[in-house]
Amino acid sequence: MATICPTITVESKEDYFSQLANIDSFATRVHIDIADGTLAPRKLLAIDQLVLPDNITNDLHIMSRRPSAIVEAAIELRPNLVIIHAEAEGDFLTVMDKLHLGGIKAGIALLQQTSASIILPVIKQIDHVLVFSGNLGYQGGSFADLALINKVKWLKQMNQDVEVGWDGGVNDINIASLAEAGVDVINVGGYIQRSDQPMKAYDKLSEALKK
Repeated sequence: MATICPTITVESKEDYFSQLANIDSFATRVHIDIADGTLAPRKLLAIDQLVLPDNITNDLHIMSRRPSAIVEAAIELRPNLVIIHAEAEGDFLTVMDKLHLGGIKAGIALLQQTSASIILPVIKQIDHVLVFSGNLGYQGGSFADLALINKVKWLKQMNQDVEVGWDGGVNDINIASLAEAGVDVINVGGYIQRSDQPMKAYDKLSEALKK
Protein backbone atom coordinates (compact mmCIF):
# COMPACT_ATOMS: atom_id res chain seq x y z
CA MET A 1 0.00 0.00 0.00
CA ALA A 2 1.17 3.55 -0.71
CA THR A 3 2.62 5.56 2.16
CA ILE A 4 0.87 8.76 3.21
CA CYS A 5 3.60 11.28 3.96
CA PRO A 6 2.58 14.60 5.58
CA THR A 7 4.57 17.62 4.43
CA ILE A 8 6.04 20.55 6.31
CA THR A 9 6.33 23.82 4.37
CA VAL A 10 7.14 26.74 6.67
CA GLU A 11 9.16 29.93 6.96
CA SER A 12 9.79 30.00 10.70
CA LYS A 13 11.13 27.62 13.32
CA GLU A 14 7.98 28.18 15.38
CA ASP A 15 5.76 27.04 12.50
CA TYR A 16 8.10 24.11 11.83
CA PHE A 17 7.64 22.69 15.31
CA SER A 18 3.91 23.46 15.15
CA GLN A 19 3.43 21.48 11.94
CA LEU A 20 5.64 18.71 13.26
CA ALA A 21 3.50 18.52 16.41
CA ASN A 22 0.39 18.21 14.22
CA ILE A 23 1.60 14.91 12.79
CA ASP A 24 3.92 13.50 15.45
CA SER A 25 1.40 11.07 16.90
CA PHE A 26 0.53 9.27 13.65
CA ALA A 27 2.99 9.96 10.81
CA THR A 28 5.60 7.35 9.96
CA ARG A 29 7.29 9.50 7.31
CA VAL A 30 7.54 13.25 6.79
CA HIS A 31 8.42 15.36 3.75
CA ILE A 32 10.20 18.60 4.69
CA ASP A 33 10.41 21.41 2.13
CA ILE A 34 13.51 23.60 1.91
CA ALA A 35 13.60 26.64 -0.39
CA ASP A 36 16.16 29.42 -0.75
CA GLY A 37 14.12 31.58 -3.13
CA THR A 38 16.10 30.67 -6.26
CA LEU A 39 13.62 28.11 -7.61
CA ALA A 40 10.47 28.50 -5.53
CA PRO A 41 9.00 32.03 -5.23
CA ARG A 42 9.55 32.17 -1.47
CA LYS A 43 12.19 31.30 1.10
CA LEU A 44 11.39 28.62 3.64
CA LEU A 45 13.06 27.69 6.92
CA ALA A 46 16.82 27.48 6.36
CA ILE A 47 18.36 24.04 6.49
CA ASP A 48 20.69 25.02 9.33
CA GLN A 49 17.63 25.63 11.51
CA LEU A 50 16.15 22.18 11.02
CA VAL A 51 16.04 19.59 13.76
CA LEU A 52 14.83 16.29 12.33
CA PRO A 53 12.61 14.08 14.49
CA ASP A 54 14.21 10.78 15.38
CA ASN A 55 10.95 8.80 15.51
CA ILE A 56 9.89 9.46 11.89
CA THR A 57 11.48 8.71 8.51
CA ASN A 58 12.62 12.09 7.17
CA ASP A 59 12.69 13.18 3.51
CA LEU A 60 14.16 16.53 2.50
CA HIS A 61 12.91 18.30 -0.64
CA ILE A 62 15.44 20.93 -1.74
CA MET A 63 13.86 23.58 -3.95
CA SER A 64 16.95 25.40 -5.17
CA ARG A 65 18.60 26.14 -8.48
CA ARG A 66 21.94 25.40 -6.82
CA PRO A 67 21.38 22.35 -4.62
CA SER A 68 25.10 21.56 -4.45
CA ALA A 69 25.43 24.52 -2.05
CA ILE A 70 22.95 22.88 0.35
CA VAL A 71 23.53 19.16 -0.04
CA GLU A 72 26.45 18.95 2.40
CA ALA A 73 24.29 20.43 5.15
CA ALA A 74 21.52 18.02 4.18
CA ILE A 75 23.86 15.04 4.51
CA GLU A 76 24.85 16.13 8.01
CA LEU A 77 21.19 15.86 9.06
CA ARG A 78 21.16 12.16 8.09
CA PRO A 79 17.71 12.04 6.41
CA ASN A 80 16.32 9.00 4.65
CA LEU A 81 16.09 10.78 1.29
CA VAL A 82 17.15 14.05 -0.34
CA ILE A 83 15.21 15.23 -3.39
CA ILE A 84 16.58 17.87 -5.75
CA HIS A 85 14.96 19.29 -8.87
CA ALA A 86 15.56 18.25 -12.45
CA GLU A 87 15.21 21.96 -13.22
CA ALA A 88 18.21 22.82 -11.00
CA GLU A 89 21.69 23.69 -12.17
CA GLY A 90 24.75 21.50 -11.73
CA ASP A 91 25.62 17.83 -12.10
CA PHE A 92 23.02 15.56 -10.54
CA LEU A 93 25.34 12.55 -10.67
CA THR A 94 27.85 14.32 -8.41
CA VAL A 95 25.12 15.15 -5.91
CA MET A 96 23.73 11.62 -6.10
CA ASP A 97 27.16 10.11 -5.47
CA LYS A 98 27.65 12.30 -2.40
CA LEU A 99 24.29 11.24 -1.03
CA HIS A 100 24.88 7.56 -1.67
CA LEU A 101 28.33 7.72 -0.09
CA GLY A 102 26.62 9.15 2.97
CA GLY A 103 24.10 6.32 3.02
CA ILE A 104 21.25 8.60 1.91
CA LYS A 105 18.81 7.94 -0.91
CA ALA A 106 18.80 10.34 -3.86
CA GLY A 107 15.68 11.63 -5.56
CA ILE A 108 14.71 13.95 -8.40
CA ALA A 109 11.60 16.16 -8.53
CA LEU A 110 9.87 16.98 -11.80
CA LEU A 111 7.72 20.09 -12.17
CA GLN A 112 4.48 19.82 -14.16
CA GLN A 113 6.02 21.09 -17.39
CA THR A 114 9.16 18.93 -17.19
CA SER A 115 9.13 15.74 -19.23
CA ALA A 116 10.14 12.61 -17.35
CA SER A 117 12.35 11.65 -20.30
CA ILE A 118 14.91 14.23 -19.13
CA ILE A 119 16.00 11.82 -16.39
CA LEU A 120 16.12 8.73 -18.60
CA PRO A 121 19.97 8.57 -18.57
CA VAL A 122 19.96 8.12 -14.78
CA ILE A 123 16.60 6.42 -14.21
CA LYS A 124 18.24 3.15 -13.11
CA GLN A 125 20.40 4.92 -10.51
CA ILE A 126 17.73 7.11 -8.93
CA ASP A 127 16.07 5.93 -5.72
CA HIS A 128 13.02 8.21 -5.89
CA VAL A 129 11.24 10.44 -8.41
CA LEU A 130 8.81 13.09 -7.16
CA VAL A 131 6.06 14.02 -9.60
CA PHE A 132 5.17 17.55 -8.57
CA SER A 133 1.63 18.81 -9.08
CA GLY A 134 1.45 21.61 -6.54
CA ASN A 135 2.45 25.24 -6.12
CA LEU A 136 6.20 25.26 -5.53
CA GLY A 137 6.98 26.49 -2.04
CA TYR A 138 3.37 26.35 -0.80
CA GLN A 139 1.01 23.74 0.60
CA GLY A 140 -2.10 23.03 -1.38
CA GLY A 141 -2.43 22.95 -5.15
CA SER A 142 -4.78 21.14 -7.49
CA PHE A 143 -4.94 17.57 -8.65
CA ALA A 144 -3.23 17.37 -12.01
CA ASP A 145 -4.45 16.20 -15.35
CA LEU A 146 -3.98 12.82 -16.97
CA ALA A 147 -0.56 13.80 -18.33
CA LEU A 148 1.00 13.67 -14.88
CA ILE A 149 -0.61 10.33 -14.11
CA ASN A 150 0.92 9.07 -17.34
CA LYS A 151 4.26 10.39 -16.10
CA VAL A 152 3.96 8.11 -13.08
CA LYS A 153 3.18 5.11 -15.26
CA TRP A 154 6.10 5.87 -17.59
CA LEU A 155 8.53 6.05 -14.68
CA LYS A 156 7.42 2.63 -13.46
CA GLN A 157 7.82 1.21 -16.95
CA MET A 158 11.37 2.53 -17.17
CA ASN A 159 12.35 1.33 -13.69
CA GLN A 160 9.87 -0.80 -11.78
CA ASP A 161 12.02 -0.53 -8.65
CA VAL A 162 12.13 3.27 -8.46
CA GLU A 163 10.06 4.79 -5.68
CA VAL A 164 7.61 7.31 -7.12
CA GLY A 165 6.28 10.17 -5.01
CA TRP A 166 3.48 12.65 -5.67
CA ASP A 167 3.07 16.15 -4.27
CA GLY A 168 0.10 18.45 -4.85
CA GLY A 169 -3.67 18.56 -4.47
CA VAL A 170 -4.15 15.26 -2.64
CA ASN A 171 -7.45 14.60 -0.89
CA ASP A 172 -9.68 11.68 0.08
CA ILE A 173 -11.37 11.72 -3.34
CA ASN A 174 -8.27 11.29 -5.52
CA ILE A 175 -5.76 9.51 -3.30
CA ALA A 176 -6.82 6.01 -4.38
CA SER A 177 -6.34 6.93 -8.04
CA LEU A 178 -2.76 7.95 -7.33
CA ALA A 179 -1.99 4.66 -5.62
CA GLU A 180 -3.61 2.71 -8.45
CA ALA A 181 -1.43 4.59 -10.96
CA GLY A 182 1.71 3.43 -9.16
CA VAL A 183 2.53 6.22 -6.70
CA ASP A 184 4.39 4.78 -3.70
CA VAL A 185 4.70 7.89 -1.50
CA ILE A 186 1.78 10.31 -1.44
CA ASN A 187 2.88 13.62 0.06
CA VAL A 188 0.02 15.54 1.66
CA GLY A 189 0.25 19.15 2.82
CA GLY A 190 -2.81 21.33 3.20
CA TYR A 191 -5.35 18.51 3.58
CA ILE A 192 -3.67 17.48 6.83
CA GLN A 193 -1.90 20.61 8.08
CA ARG A 194 -4.87 22.92 7.54
CA SER A 195 -7.34 20.54 9.15
CA ASP A 196 -8.74 21.26 12.60
CA GLN A 197 -8.09 17.59 13.35
CA PRO A 198 -4.96 16.45 11.47
CA MET A 199 -5.18 12.86 12.73
CA LYS A 200 -8.76 12.49 11.51
CA ALA A 201 -7.74 13.90 8.13
CA TYR A 202 -4.90 11.37 7.95
CA ASP A 203 -7.23 8.53 8.95
CA LYS A 204 -9.73 9.56 6.27
CA LEU A 205 -6.99 9.36 3.65
CA SER A 206 -5.91 5.97 4.97
CA GLU A 207 -9.46 4.66 4.73
CA ALA A 208 -9.78 5.97 1.17
CA LEU A 209 -6.68 3.99 0.19
CA LYS A 210 -8.25 0.77 1.42
CA LYS A 211 -11.37 1.05 -0.74
